[in-house]
Amino acid sequence: MLEKMLKDHIVAKPGFNRWLTAPAALGIHLCIGSVYAWSLFNPSLIKRLGVVTSAADDWSLKSVVWIFTVAIVFLGLSAAVAGKWLEKVGPRMVGALAAICWGGGFIIGGIGILTGQLWLLYLGYGVIGGIGLGLGYVSPVSTLIRWFPDRRGMATGLAIMGFGGGAMIAKFMIEPFIKIFYKAPEYLGTIDAITLTTDETGRRFAEIAGQLKEVVVVGANDVANMLVPGDPGIYVVGTGTVGVAQAFFTLGAIYFVIMMIAAFSYRVPAEGWKPAGWEPPPEDKQNAMISKHHVHIDEALKTPQFYQLWIVLCFNVTAGIGVLAVAKTMMNEIFGSTLPDIVDFGFASTYVLMISVFNMCGRFVWASASDYLGRRNTYWIFFTLGIILYCSIPYTAQQVSVNPSIVWLVYFYAATMIIFTMYGGGFATIPAYLADIFGTKYVGGIHGRLLTAWSSAGVFGPLAITSLREISVKNAINDLVDKIDPSTFQVKFGAGIDQLDQLVAAKTVTINKLMEIAPIGTVDPTPSLYNTTMYLMATILFVALVANALMKPVNPKHHMKE
Repeated sequence: MLEKMLKDHIVAKPGFNRWLTAPAALGIHLCIGSVYAWSLFNPSLIKRLGVVTSAADDWSLKSVVWIFTVAIVFLGLSAAVAGKWLEKVGPRMVGALAAICWGGGFIIGGIGILTGQLWLLYLGYGVIGGIGLGLGYVSPVSTLIRWFPDRRGMATGLAIMGFGGGAMIAKFMIEPFIKIFYKAPEYLGTIDAITLTTDETGRRFAEIAGQLKEVVVVGANDVANMLVPGDPGIYVVGTGTVGVAQAFFTLGAIYFVIMMIAAFSYRVPAEGWKPAGWEPPPEDKQNAMISKHHVHIDEALKTPQFYQLWIVLCFNVTAGIGVLAVAKTMMNEIFGSTLPDIVDFGFASTYVLMISVFNMCGRFVWASASDYLGRRNTYWIFFTLGIILYCSIPYTAQQVSVNPSIVWLVYFYAATMIIFTMYGGGFATIPAYLADIFGTKYVGGIHGRLLTAWSSAGVFGPLAITSLREISVKNAINDLVDKIDPSTFQVKFGAGIDQLDQLVAAKTVTINKLMEIAPIGTVDPTPSLYNTTMYLMATILFVALVANALMKPVNPKHHMKE
């Protein structure tokens, strides 16, 4: 069995239709691409105990967003190691191991959710699943580039398109599975009908049959964020289930089966094969950035071009990946309070779906267009337009706070969708860029090592967006509390303003709950929580623009001898 998985045993016979390799590549990338739907898990994971809203002991948004970060980090690290191994053993072996790691990571992560062990979720989905991501990501890329030397951009776009579209398919599985296994917690009644007490840690309790039970309070502003619609009021902590662990088990099994079938469908071209009637482009001024020569995988790391492309990929990904990690939450926070009749839980979920659609389409369209525009010119467009769009988002958030109009929602939707086409396009175009600069012989291994840029971006992006959001939330809460009468605060939360830090830590005090008692005319600060992040993303895109502008052909001293 192991021998049949090695590179020498999967060489295609003469007359093999090269287009048959595309479904295998697409199948694996559609499965591992579901990582982009991680934000669909966030609302359930941060309500694991409270179910209808977050309880004091529930995981924070920052802690679960970091699981996505860990997965991306291990994607890059495993790809860097597996890239060279891939050139030796071939894509079938690497793809099969990817299926075991990705499917198994879901199973281990599900056990962590059931038992409340966050570290198991990090280990399963983040580490083991992340390794599966890296292995699955690199397995088809170099194979397709070799099958399509005449259309490199289109070939890589075709493969990596599936990674962007994985979240689109996952959206139709994740939420239905969660709802199938969902069970609402015990409902005690409306807020006015139940006497509550607040302890020194900020937790809230109700007396049930002579015993104090921890409860959560669902206010009018919280209803739109419930996983399954329910009544505002008092619910008992720990008496329901969000269904996310069972969803993990189901998805793990499905992905394992599909990826194993795809891995066994891989074929590689024979040495020296090329499409009938095709000849490599001449080395003239028009094709100055497309090399006929090859650079060894280890020699590539000695060239400035590798590190310029590393910066190009890292910063392009950083600008998009942080937003991806909290996409659903961001849509709710910017527009949920200002346009609640339009932007509800379902609308935000559809937003994640549309991100996947545009991410996927951008991968194929931009990568294919790069065959005609040139890789460097394509990235010029990405960074110039991206800077303009990121800088425009804070203005949109400010305007919607003052004048809640659907016009701002439409603009935000359109701007972010364009951003995500370029985010996906950057991923799909980079392998062809590498093949142009370093040749095709070791492009799989070089691409794997370049994906450490994705690992770094997986840390920088979510860290920036969650940390800056955390600071913005803290400042917003302090500003709101300054406007609220202390006696009103005491009645609302059963504790004084002097206990604010404990109440915030216990999730008893939130911006939504403060807005319920804020003076009339107070502007909701929620839409502006991401402004600082957007300006930071525009700045790093400018750095990437400079790195791309300075790109030149590799010095001939690095070329392999014929």
